[in-house]
Amino acid sequence: MALGGCIQQSAEPSSDTNLTARDRKLLTNPPYAKASIPEPYLRHIVDYHRKEGPGTIVVDPDARFLYYVLEKGKAIRYGVTVGEEALVFTGVAKVGRKEEWPSWTPTADTKKRIAGLPSYVAPGPHNPMGARGLYLYSGTRDTLYRIHGTNQPEYIGSAVSSGCIRMVNEDVIDLFNRVKVGTTVVVLKLTEGDSPYNPRVALGGIDRPN
Repeated sequence: MALGGCIQQSAEPSSDTNLTARDRKLLTNPPYAKASIPEPYLRHIVDYHRKEGPGTIVVDPDARFLYYVLEKGKAIRYGVTVGEEALVFTGVAKVGRKEEWPSWTPTADTKKRIAGLPSYVAPGPHNPMGARGLYLYSGTRDTLYRIHGTNQPEYIGSAVSSGCIRMVNEDVIDLFNRVKVGTTVVVLKLTEGDSPYNPRVALGGIDRPN
């Protein structure tokens, strides 16, 4: 199974240097099983062939990748969970707000789709928002879409969320520390992905059920 081809990429090991004392405390014994994430969805530094400028976030829902664009034709590539087809946000937005260990208030539409959800979940590793939240805005309007952590790392590489972009908590902390409010976020349309290497082809491309 050829996973790399001619694409230049190098693993970017997770480091706890980005973690606060609170992060270390909450992530030491999280209330979810440790997931075995396929290697392509681990954090890598890769060649980046698109034209977005350094500091831009680009999400390719087809490949389940999020890119943070660097200088000199490079990017940090993270594996993500994306929304089911009818729930995927596409277009250009800005990071309008950043929050550490956010709370979660499900929208009315989400509560209609998923029975039994609470009206509010306090911050913590049990929270579906995970360790960090980047809130996407269009102008001054909150789109209600987020890039955030997760309490279900086993779904990285799948399309099962309610439209938001989920990352493992260590990765979203890393991204959170790199971006500023006002950062441009580009979410490509489904079937129009532009990742030069799509791991879902090599891994079978089968979405896991919600």
